[in-house]
Amino acid sequence: MRALLEIELDTRTANQAVTDGAMMTRFNQIMADLRPEAAYAFPRNGRRCQIVVVDVADEAAVVAICEPFWLEFNAHIDMHICMNADDLREGLGRVGRSAG
Repeated sequence: MRALLEIELDTRTANQAVTDGAMMTRFNQIMADLRPEAAYAFPRNGRRCQIVVVDVADEAAVVAICEPFWLEFNAHIDMHICMNADDLREGLGRVGRSAG
């Protein structure tokens, strides 16, 4: 199952990671573990943010996906189950079959 994570890093924690040189190492390790389908970084409301799209194998995987961001960056995370165009077509096809 695909999920979109909206990740907002705590500024003080992220500033320290940038200052002590650990930011890139931590970020690279998290991305290597998650193997995201897509990842984007941007500023939002004066904070470092990311949009990351990942595969969620099952409900228990949510812990492994979110904990690194919480532990390393004291991050705020919103997680949304999402679809690509093929998933949407499949879902709409299922609705059409069951509605008749």
